This record gives sequence, structure tokens and C-alpha cells, in this order.
Amino acid sequence: MSINNHCISPSKVVRGDKAWIKSLDLIRKLCKRPLLIGRSRSTKEIRASLRKDLLLKGIQSISFELDHDCCESDIKNAYLISKDNNCDGIIAAGGGKVLDAGKLIADLLGINCITVPLSASTCAGWTALSNIYTPDGKFVKDVSLKNCPNLLIFDHKFVRAAPPRTLASGMADAVAKWYESSLTSSTSQDGFVQQAVQMARVLRDQLFLNGYKAFLDPLSNSWETVAEGCALTAGIIGGLGGAKCRTAAAHPIHNGLTQLAYTNKPLHGELVGFGLLVQLYLEEKNSESQLPRQARSQLIDFFTQLNLPISIESICLRNTSSNELHKACKFACNENSDIHQLPFQINEKELFEAIQNLQSLPSGSKIKINNT
Repeated sequence: MSINNHCISPSKVVRGDKAWIKSLDLIRKLCKRPLLIGRSRSTKEIRASLRKDLLLKGIQSISFELDHDCCESDIKNAYLISKDNNCDGIIAAGGGKVLDAGKLIADLLGINCITVPLSASTCAGWTALSNIYTPDGKFVKDVSLKNCPNLLIFDHKFVRAAPPRTLASGMADAVAKWYESSLTSSTSQDGFVQQAVQMARVLRDQLFLNGYKAFLDPLSNSWETVAEGCALTAGIIGGLGGAKCRTAAAHPIHNGLTQLAYTNKPLHGELVGFGLLVQLYLEEKNSESQLPRQARSQLIDFFTQLNLPISIESICLRNTSSNELHKACKFACNENSDIHQLPFQINEKELFEAIQNLQSLPSGSKIKINNT
């Protein structure tokens, strides 16, 4: 067996109501002068509250607001501010791109990292991976980090306050773990990979069972199962199974679609979910099995309940011309893309035809992206 290095999980995870308050003593052991990173205007009040709580514990934090999310210019600015202020830790509080930025800055500086997800839209608070984007949100590359965060604080009170749309997006991203990992890793003899794939299957089943109730009622037990599944369990799967349990076609299609312009920009999971439907269409075309068709039908029903996009129409592209879509397909099929982990060959033309198959909404559907 070849040697594999795994960054499986944060050193410590604190989850539940009041997890933040209960973690302050742990934070004090990790840093005394952290850089507190965030971005969204809607979470500014939460970050101000975090800073006050830190100060009461004798922790003098330095605030830094990202201009664009996780892009190289923001990373550079935060790096320099951290150095100039002798920061000994990073606390990243926000959505996936904020968490990715915090992890990368801590990795570059060699200091402790604390992630505080303020939504369940991705598992970025867990992983030893950061995705880099351009200032206007185009995917550039992913960067493997030396470690997972030192501490992840998943406070239910904070996450419940996030818009339901973020949870729906998180479900699309998390459910993709099963459909991608089972496709790329079905023949693996590695016990870790096999176990990770089965965890992804259980997570999918939990999302199907509890997802709609969680979407409707953030005070339900279903919400706890689903939110933690999206933000925490999905990260375990990637950490345990490694790169092969992360992506097949859905995520590379997301990366390609980020190269385009939108009238109302989709969230990460919304594009991943759309990419997943395209992936299942490709599977159907390249196999004699009816399972991909059945899975796609099931996912369309599930996504419809959650108001997730299921067609080109519903991802709000500013320009749906063939040239624009070919641009996305070319990026998704570049020679280094994980789309080539598929068990069949795929090229730009075939991907374009698959995306075109999802041009319009199924009759009777009223799906559209909104901000609720």
C-alpha cells in the first residue's frame, strides 16, 4: 500500500447551543491576539459580539473585513495586517469563503486557526483545503493546507440565524459527496475510502429524510441533524477518504460555472447541485444502467422542495449564449480538472451537450433563486 497523508479533522470541535461561550477558555489557550476575519454585512453584528466576548476574556482581537472573499489580494492584505499586529492566531467567522481565507492565512503564517461557521452552507470550517477565487468570484484553484483548524466552533444559535437558502445550498453540496465519491471510489480497496463512501451514503439518506423539515423549521431536531451533517460530517468524509471522496463532475462543473456572470449570484452549493444533475445525465449516457436516471429524478424532486436550481434558467446566468456555456465547459474540462476522475472519458463538447439538456425547468416547476 502506498503512503497516504490524511488531515482528517480539527483538533477539537465544540458544537451546540452556546458553543461559542463555552469555547472562550479554549480560544485563550490557543491565542491572545488573534486576527478576527469576516466579510458579510449581515453578520457584522455577530462579529462585534464575538470581539466583546473575547475582550472580556483578555483576548485582544484585531478586526479585518475581506473585500472580496477568498482571493489573493485579500489574503495578502490579511497576512500583512497579521504580521504588523503580531497576531498569534486567526479566528474566521462567516461562510465558506471567509473560512477558507482564515485557514489559508493561518497556514501561511504558521499560527493557530479557529473557524466559526455562521451558516451550514459548506464544510469549509472543517477541512484542510482552501479554494481561491478572483475578486469577482471566479474559481482559480484549491490549496491543500498542512492541517485542519485547531478549533471548530459550531454554535447552533449563530447558524440558525442564517437564511434558509444557505442551509439548502449546504444540503446540495453535502448530498453530492455520495454521488461523487461512489462514482470515483467504487473500486477502491482502501478501507478508509470505503468507510468514507458509506458515511456519504448515510449522510445522503439523512438529508433526504430530514432535509425539508430542517429547511422549514430551524428549531427542529431535523435541523440539528442536517446542519451538522452539512457543516461537519461532510468534512469528515473528505478528510477520511481524501481527494477521491471529494469530487467527480459536480464540483468541476461548479468551478466552470463560476467563470460566468449572473444577475443574482448563486451560492456554492447551488452550482454544485446543478452540476450534480449534469453529472447524473453524463452517467446515464455512458452506462446501460437506469440508476442515474432514477437518482436524477429523485434529486430534482428534493431540490425542488428546497428551492434549489435545477436548470440553466434557474441559475440566473446573465448571458446563456452557447459561447458563454462553452467557456464554462472548457474550464471544467481543463487537463488538471477532477472531472477526469470519472470512470469514462469526457470532453468539452459532451459536457456542453449535457448542460444543454438541463436548459429549461421541468413543466410546472416554479424554481428560482432568491435571497430567503
